[in-house]
Amino acid sequence: MYTTPEEFSAAAKTNFEAQIAALSALTNRAFESVTKVVDLNLAMAKASIEESSATVKQLLAAKDAQEFLSLTSAQSQPAAEKALAYSRSLAGIASAAQAELTKAAEEQIAENSRKVSEFIDAVTKNAPAGSEKAVAFIKTALDNANAGYDQFSKSAKKAAETLQANVDTAVTQFAQTTSKATGRAKK
Repeated sequence: MYTTPEEFSAAAKTNFEAQIAALSALTNRAFESVTKVVDLNLAMAKASIEESSATVKQLLAAKDAQEFLSLTSAQSQPAAEKALAYSRSLAGIASAAQAELTKAAEEQIAENSRKVSEFIDAVTKNAPAGSEKAVAFIKTALDNANAGYDQFSKSAKKAAETLQANVDTAVTQFAQTTSKATGRAKK
């Protein structure tokens, strides 16, 4: 298959172009995720400014200390709920980004592995007699590298799942604590 330097060069060029395309796709996905986070933060900041302005107006219009304290405590529950919603949205964006990037990386690695295997098979067809041990060594090394990547990928997925579970637990605990605190404040 790759019997001339031109064919080898063409195969290398095709592989390089595929790598650039994959890198471009991963970069685009990363920028999409960053854009989502920025949009979320801008929306949250805008809403916070608007709500703070309205709250300040209400607090300044309070006729006495009791009404002021009542208005203040009434603001704690919605603020906590908004913080919780923000945390969940942010965690959702991060989780989706991680899943997309992992999928894209896995697809690219599988494609590269397939191409390398095809390349080695093509090159070894034209290998001189007596090079069987070297060819077997190269194929074993490739198989070991693929197995190592598979193990790394499984470990990375497990770590991401654990991180997501920890974030979910923290958000739930925050929500429960906030709910209890605002329940006490209303009494």
